[in-house]
Amino acid sequence: MTQRLKVQRVGDRSGTRIESVAVEEPLEIRVAALPTQGIPAGSNPLRPPSTTVTTTMRLPGDDFDLTLGHLVAEGLIGDGDDVATMMHCTDTGPDGSPTFNVVEVTLAAGVSLRRPITERTEVATSACGVCGSTSVDDLLAALPHSPSTDDAHFGLEAIHAGMAAMRLRQKVFEATGGVHAAALLDARGEVLVVREDIGRHNAVDKVIGWAAREGRLPLRGHALLVSSRAGFEIAQKAAVSGVPVLACVSAATSLAVEVAERSGLTLLGFVRGERATAYSHPLRISGGEPGL
Repeated sequence: MTQRLKVQRVGDRSGTRIESVAVEEPLEIRVAALPTQGIPAGSNPLRPPSTTVTTTMRLPGDDFDLTLGHLVAEGLIGDGDDVATMMHCTDTGPDGSPTFNVVEVTLAAGVSLRRPITERTEVATSACGVCGSTSVDDLLAALPHSPSTDDAHFGLEAIHAGMAAMRLRQKVFEATGGVHAAALLDARGEVLVVREDIGRHNAVDKVIGWAAREGRLPLRGHALLVSSRAGFEIAQKAAVSGVPVLACVSAATSLAVEVAERSGLTLLGFVRGERATAYSHPLRISGGEPGL
């Protein structure tokens, strides 16, 4: 996940030193569906033909969580039960060594992708923005689990404690200062999982993918913590996962607030020190001053 490089410091403390940087590599996600009819002549029944869903730049590690979380968060599958197998393909780099930069998913028998693969999903960056949803209306119409019916309640102190616990488990950030993190907080205030990535949306996908593998979807009664701002894509993924509370270290964008307000998601920003800003549905949060 990290690489050691010789760098030149400039300024009043100039000089040569060794520093760690976060590794950034592409991940191609391919999906194959088992045939509903007989196996075509000449094909391999164990390796049905696959289609590339997306290629995203990511921090290597937890690739299966990222893959599964992306498919769920983008509305392509419902949960982990829709997947039969996931495997790294034996792709190789220019030097002939394996790169582990392709994950191939085989859907469970009788399962197909819930929507067509769009051009928008063919190539993405580590900050992909609107992946697969063209409007808030489209998102809300397709929500499998609405946060609006969740009566979860969190004390503000539990949210802050969760953020602190997430920070302590950001090992790659500690070494490089160059990655985001996402975490899942349960109703008891326990941080269940922390995932890091160069892209904040990838970190969220990794958490959702972990929850899907553990059979925890929808994420009722949980809070999703993110070490970044809340943009549309983060609010979208939170709403799709069914989590009732999204708490972010930095600000929220206007579209994220609209998604949160209309989906019933509690959106907190500027979760720092002892304060937070509630952009939507603040009644799930207690323990701060009026207006948090």
